[in-house]
Amino acid sequence: MKITKSLLSFLTPPKRYSTNSHNLPTNYERTLVEALKSSSSHSTPLLHAQHLHSHILKYGHHSNIFIRNSLISLYTKFGNLNDAESMFLSGFQSDRVSCNIMLAGYVRFGRLNDARQLFDKMPGKNSISFTTMIMGLAQNGYWYEVIHVFNEMRSLDLAPNEVTLSSVLSSYSHVSGNKNGHMLHALVVKSGLEDFNLVVTNLVHVYCASSCLDYARILFDGMSDRNIVSWNVMLNGYSKARLVGFARDLFDEMPQRDVVSWGTIIECVLHVEDLREGLRLYQEMVNSGICPNDVMVVDVISVCGQVMAFFEGLQFHGISVKLGFDCYDFIQSTIIHFYSACHNIELAQLQFKIGSKNHLPSWNALISGLVRNGRIDSARELFDEIPKRDVFSWSSMIAGYSQTGQPHMALQLFHEMIVSGIKPNEVTMVSMLSSVANLGSLQEGRWAHEFIINNSIPINDNLSAAIIDMYAKCGSINTALEVFHQVKHKVFTISPWNAIICGLAMHGHARLSLDIFSDLLKRDIRLNSITFIGVLSACCHAGLVEEGERHFKSMKNVYNIEPNIKHYGCMVDLLGRAGRLKEAEEMIKSMPVKADVVIWGTLLAACKNYGNVEIGEKAAENLANAEPSHGPGRILLSNLYIDAGRLDDAAFVRREMHTRKLTRSFGYSGVI
Repeated sequence: MKITKSLLSFLTPPKRYSTNSHNLPTNYERTLVEALKSSSSHSTPLLHAQHLHSHILKYGHHSNIFIRNSLISLYTKFGNLNDAESMFLSGFQSDRVSCNIMLAGYVRFGRLNDARQLFDKMPGKNSISFTTMIMGLAQNGYWYEVIHVFNEMRSLDLAPNEVTLSSVLSSYSHVSGNKNGHMLHALVVKSGLEDFNLVVTNLVHVYCASSCLDYARILFDGMSDRNIVSWNVMLNGYSKARLVGFARDLFDEMPQRDVVSWGTIIECVLHVEDLREGLRLYQEMVNSGICPNDVMVVDVISVCGQVMAFFEGLQFHGISVKLGFDCYDFIQSTIIHFYSACHNIELAQLQFKIGSKNHLPSWNALISGLVRNGRIDSARELFDEIPKRDVFSWSSMIAGYSQTGQPHMALQLFHEMIVSGIKPNEVTMVSMLSSVANLGSLQEGRWAHEFIINNSIPINDNLSAAIIDMYAKCGSINTALEVFHQVKHKVFTISPWNAIICGLAMHGHARLSLDIFSDLLKRDIRLNSITFIGVLSACCHAGLVEEGERHFKSMKNVYNIEPNIKHYGCMVDLLGRAGRLKEAEEMIKSMPVKADVVIWGTLLAACKNYGNVEIGEKAAENLANAEPSHGPGRILLSNLYIDAGRLDDAAFVRREMHTRKLTRSFGYSGVI
């Protein structure tokens, strides 16, 4: 039964009781109250209570507030809320006690909306009323509502008890960006509740959630009675912070461990150290007699997908089937992700086929897997069949078109998404901006940037980088620089820095690109291989050979980044532009990977510029071996011969091109 308007109008502050027989219970009425309270121990408590209720009605005792409240309490205790509401509504007067009893009944049986309506209208709310409401909201995950109600409680100067503060602290631990640990700690001490285990454990959780692990550990170490929950909370704090050393030391100290303890340390080790050590811990757990839960199995399978450990993931798929976890939808989508990541798309499709078709994440997992494995047409077929699409379905498909060089299709699908009423997220916009950048459409890019701002789409580091990259590739480097300066003090990862360093280098602003790189080195941001592609490109444009060599050497020696073929290509270009052709040739020979067409073409072009026929011939020969149909390389060699006065050799190269029907590529621009 929902709370009606008549109930809300009924809840008016009670008048002061008169001293008549209906308000001050007689001995007989006290006996009835005791009989109602003892009904709980009866073999059929509800039936017994109903018999007593009939007796009470027959002899007119139902108007006594004590008897009526006892009946309401009994009915709510056993879930008979309809009869409890009937008693509550039919009362001659309503007091705070009856409201609190009814409120507790609503909360206990999950009728939170009814509880909230009653709470908002009830007269004379006290600490019990607030605690009951706070507990109900916390149990159902309404963290911000808990904090709001608690602030109202504090404004009325009502003192919280251990139950109140436990629920409030639990809520604060779930609120992102919370930095109220010290304030809450002071409140716990002021309330004299620092000896209650649950209160202190939840306070430790608050400190852990706000990354104040030192304070959390001090509080944890000072606890007089630590139970398994307290240990697990502290262990989880270290795990979430990826402090595997502290986590393992604490785990080793634990007097007892449950499946949560093992799951936490295994999850930490899997994500920080390696799969092998995580699996060793898993085996140790099983040997100790503890069976894994579904969360642990999902975590292991997920990591197996990330590192493409097919055999190990296959075993855990088997474990999930053996333990009956495979019937869970979230396990199904994880297994599909795993097989897709290991490039066994057939098994991913089989898992999808035998699983539930009512689970949208499974559809999304397979669409994403098909895209990852280059089967964009199959992904589109599945996308068109999906019964209902969410933002992840659209984003996966848009990303697929963007990544496979079909930017027009990506943009078309993006606009279809908007028309369908689905709001894009930051992931969608990254793929959309990437497509715009590939097309070079500045007008479309500006529209997309405005769309992000007008729709309040969160701008994370990846999206910031995509915006900067889009403006740079669409020819508006000044706007790219403006965006970078707006976000550079708010970002924590390398992506936006890479976008502007590479963008400035591409536009020939080498000195500014290197200045920004110098600014980057002053910050606590980890560099990656893309950073040095931008830096080396800038050195190429500015002809800074020695600086380029220094940065190239620092990659491995200072930053532990292994140079790849693109970095070697930049160095060959840098040395070639400076006329240091022999060094460029030696650089190619020292590469740990085989040189591609781009590198040999770069060396050949440099040889043509400096008239070095000897190295140019070797570069042309290697270029022809790498790609026999490469016409531009043959033209470069021919021009090199002409410049050197070897016209017969030039004519031979031209005849060979004609015989093999090699042609030069025509230049074009994709910038609109």
